[in-house]
Amino acid sequence: MQSFENLKKLVNEAEDDLKKGFGGNKAAKVRSRKKMQEIKAAAQQIREELLDAGDPADKKPDSAED
Repeated sequence: MQSFENLKKLVNEAEDDLKKGFGGNKAAKVRSRKKMQEIKAAAQQIREELLDAGDPADKKPDSAED
């Protein structure tokens, strides 16, 4: 859940620059694009964590491989 909290924080941080960027502020557009890349990476991290967590029922005991 820590990764999700980080994602929410990044989205909140992006809001002001996004508004300014859509208003025509070029510097805010650059900051917004950079923040969107950070958001994309944070979302990917969450996806990976979910895949790694998986369903405990799907995991086989190590001794079953013998």
